[in-house]
This record gives sequence, C-alpha cells and structure tokens, in this order.
Amino acid sequence: MEKIKQIKQLADQLRLTLLRNQADNLIHQAQIDKPTYIDYTHNLLEREVLQRQKNDMERRIKLAHLPRNHNLDNYDYSFSSGINKNQMKEIRELLWMEQAYNIVLMGPSGTGKTYIAAGLINEAVSKGYRAYFCTMEELINVLKMKEMTSSALNQYNRYLKAHLIAIDDIMLLPIKKHEAVAFFNLINHLHEQCSLVITTNKYPKQWAETLEDEVLATALLDRILYHCEVIKLDGNSYRMENRKNIFDNKLIEK
Repeated sequence: MEKIKQIKQLADQLRLTLLRNQADNLIHQAQIDKPTYIDYTHNLLEREVLQRQKNDMERRIKLAHLPRNHNLDNYDYSFSSGINKNQMKEIRELLWMEQAYNIVLMGPSGTGKTYIAAGLINEAVSKGYRAYFCTMEELINVLKMKEMTSSALNQYNRYLKAHLIAIDDIMLLPIKKHEAVAFFNLINHLHEQCSLVITTNKYPKQWAETLEDEVLATALLDRILYHCEVIKLDGNSYRMENRKNIFDNKLIEK
C-alpha cells in the first residue's frame, strides 16, 4: 500500500491524472490480466493520453461559453429558410476560416441565428481551434472591465488569440460612444486574423443608428464585410412555435 501511495504522489508530480486517480484499480486489473511489461506500459500511457485529450476538450468547451443548444446535427430546417442542408454541410467544414472569412447571420428573432453560431463554435472547438461564443452585451462588458478585473483581462486576451469568435445579437441595444470605439478597436485588431460569426436582426444601414455614428459604423462594416458571407434567415420563430406552458392549457381555460 505504501508503494501505491508513492506511485500516486509521483503521478501527481508528473501530472498523470489518470494514474493518480485510478492507481488502485489499474494495478489490481494488471494483477488479474497479467499483461507483459510492454503491453502494460503502452496501455497505461495510451489511456493517460486519451484522458488528457478528454479533459482538454471539456476545458475548451467550457471556455467557449456555449449556450445549451448547439448541436447542428439537430438543426430543424423546417422553421426557417435561408440555409439548406448542403450549405450547412459546407459551412460546418470550416474551410472559410482558412482565409479569415466572416459569416453574418441576419434575420428576425427565433429563426436559428444563435443556434447556428453556437454550433459553428462547437465545430471549431471540436477540430482544435480556439473558438468562443459571446453575446454583444457580454463582449462589451469584457471590454469595459478588462482594466479592472483579471477575469475580464484573461477573457480579452483569449479573444485576441482566437481563431473564431461568435458575437450574438450585435447592435440589438444601443451602446455608448466609448464602448463602440473599444468594440471597433477589437474588431480592427482581429481583422484578417480571426474569423467572426455575427448574428443580428438589423440591417447594416441600421447599425449607424444604433451606434449614433455613421463614420464608425461604416469603418466597422468595412472590416466585417470585407471577406464575408451574409446569410439571411426568414421564417417562424422556433421558440414561439415550440414554447411550453407551465400549466395545462385546459386548466387555464377554466
């Protein structure tokens, strides 16, 4: 038992998480199976690598800050028009990222913009890219707080090194002049270095009204739309068509 304790301590120093946590079970199973030394060593290292890959994927998925629904395999094409299965397959391949292309998903609420954006982030993370999902409000908050808190600064630095960032509900709400300038500076820094997926329910010409600055809006759009695919989504709101009531409708009618 003392030897097993020492093995766990050594594994901890070497950051061999699987061996540290499962030393008792691994050694007990080896006593039963009696593998050769080379097989045992190979299997142990292979399982350790697989565990590290699993842990790394879970960490990156957590950092991506994905909403609950983001699996594009489950995308319902019957509730919106503007993207078909072949087009979805093409954008899921992420080849457009190699040329730092952007995607703008435009349309009314409930037509799948957020779902697609989150799904593309999930695809990117699964393929090893540094990818993050955020709402416009969350991004502005990071820009405001990065000089005051380490968590905001760390998140900002992650954005600077990202391969893909999805910004949800851009220009949904008015933003202050200094916030707009900070947002432009970030987009300008990321231009042609990082791909963007942007969702919006406003046409580009309406962005100037939200920013209350036509020059800034033009400069922002110039960078976003330079290499860009604009996908217009129309149709019924999926959330409204599939909303659930807490109470039985029959009870409400009574």
